[in-house]
This record gives sequence, structure tokens and C-alpha cells, in this order.
Amino acid sequence: MKIRYYIFFLTILSNVVCKAQDSFEFVVLPDTQTYVEEFPEVFMKQMEWIANEGDRFSFVLHEGDITQNNSEKEWAIAREGFALLDGKIPYNLALGNHDMGSGPGKFADTRNTLWANSFFPYKEYIKNSNTIATFPKDSIDNSCAEYNLGGQKWLVFSLEFGPRNRTVNWANEVINAHPNHNVIINTHAYLFFDNTLLDGNDWALPQNYGVGKLTGDDAVNDGAQLWDKLVKKHKNIVMVFTGHITGSGVGKLISEGDNGNTVYQMLANYQKNVKGVEKGDSGYLRIIKVDKKTKTITVKTYSPWLDTFRTEPDQEFMFENVEF
Repeated sequence: MKIRYYIFFLTILSNVVCKAQDSFEFVVLPDTQTYVEEFPEVFMKQMEWIANEGDRFSFVLHEGDITQNNSEKEWAIAREGFALLDGKIPYNLALGNHDMGSGPGKFADTRNTLWANSFFPYKEYIKNSNTIATFPKDSIDNSCAEYNLGGQKWLVFSLEFGPRNRTVNWANEVINAHPNHNVIINTHAYLFFDNTLLDGNDWALPQNYGVGKLTGDDAVNDGAQLWDKLVKKHKNIVMVFTGHITGSGVGKLISEGDNGNTVYQMLANYQKNVKGVEKGDSGYLRIIKVDKKTKTITVKTYSPWLDTFRTEPDQEFMFENVEF
């Protein structure tokens, strides 16, 4: 009798584990710059909610513009919030144009990321982010994390605003070394709200900032250049996440890579002056569910501050027939 109960228990446990391996969820945090500058209580509510969800989420992606003014005060608020996740949920940070520069209000006039690296020291960041590689060495400016999720291995890249040619080369090398991993790219400026890649005369181009004047290995790349030099080249890149753009603050694009693979690219931003959240105090974030069994990627938009979901077609949607 005991043996039968034991076998029954193992069968149930095995079914639960197998079911759990079919899917996983993670959080995408769009630009929090308005929150840490004007509404820190909204930011802290976001972080408290994520922390309280316990084992639900596999990791958190921040799309960049963590701060508004790249100031010590704002970075201290950001660190206080992310400290709630330390040891609970890994997080991966992309640095935006407002997270670098020579001083407050001098957005991306240089690649100076002193405050980001001071408040999120390299060794601590690695410990809290599953990071296996960074670029440049001993900095958090660009990072690659590894996760084993849904019975598969994943690489998650968080790339700087206007990734340099040398950064793109680094990412290509890491992906080439992991051909059997699925890949997610998280970078600050990539997609426009009209569902097209950032290029041409778009006002938000990295080329329009001080860092855009650099050349050679340090030359910046906009969305279209990132697609050509990085994203479309690899058969295992599945998703791209990005922020930065105001207007409607949202967009999505499905494209075919050079190897016939499909890439799902998404923009989300709820900062000040975005349509529908003009004050920028809404606290919306994205919840992404990847389900290998149903071959779907589900996207939901939720605010822990307002405790409400947005259900418009550009805020809640599903990609079907996804090959993982």
C-alpha cells in the first residue's frame, strides 16, 4: 500500500514539474524615469509587487531610462527599489540615454555611466542577475544573463542606448558561442510607435545625441542597424524589447530573420507625455508569458499602483505559432 501511494505521489509530482516546464513568466519594466524623479511611491509599489509575487516570475527586464536626470538622488531611489528583488528574482538592466552622460540633464552627451555602476556594482549585479558575460569588462553597461526555463536554455542581453559597433560585435560573438540557446534582446531605443524600426529621420535616433558623434568601433547603432548587424543574423533570437519612444508609447513588429526564423519585437513606455498617461504616474509594466506547449507569447499590461490591466489591442495581445 505504501509503495502504491509513493508511486502515485511521484507521478503527481512529475506531472506538476513537466507542466511547470511548459511555460514561464517575466516582467518588462518600461522607462521608470518619471517615477524616480516625481513619483517614487509609484516605482516602489511596482518593485514591492514584483517582490511579493515570489516564485511567479523568472526574471525582470528594465528597458532603460531607469532615471530621468542620471543623478545620485535618483539612482539611490532606483537601488532602493531593486534591492527588494535581491536574492528573490533576478533582474537585468539596459541603460538608456537618461542613464548616461557628463551630468544631470546632459543626456547621453558621453558614455559616462559612473552612477549606474556605482549603485549597481559589477560583482553585486552579477550575483543578482544570472549574468555570464558583460561588456566592457567589469561594468554593467552591457550584460548577458543565462536562464534554464521551460526546459530550454535562454540568453538575455541588456544592451546600452545606441549600442556601439564594438558592443554589437561582442553580442554576436556570445550568441555564436551559444547556438542552442534561445535569445532575448533588451535595449533602450529600437522600435518606433508606428511599428517600424528606428532609422532615417526619427527624432529619437541615438545619432542625434552626443554619443552619436563617435565613429569607428564606438559609432552608435539605431534600430534598423541593430536589426541588420545583430538581430536578423541569428536563427535563435526570439524576442526584442525596447522603450524610449513617447507618442502612444507602444508598438510591435514581427519580422523574418535571415534563417527563416520569426522575431517578435515590442515597444512599451508609460513615462510622462505618453498618450493616455500624460502625467507619467500610472505605474504600468508588462507581464510576458512564454508557453512552449501552446506555442504562444502572451503580453499583458498591468499597473500595481492602480491595480488595473489595460486591455486595448495594443496593450494586451498574443503571438501564436511561435517556434522555440
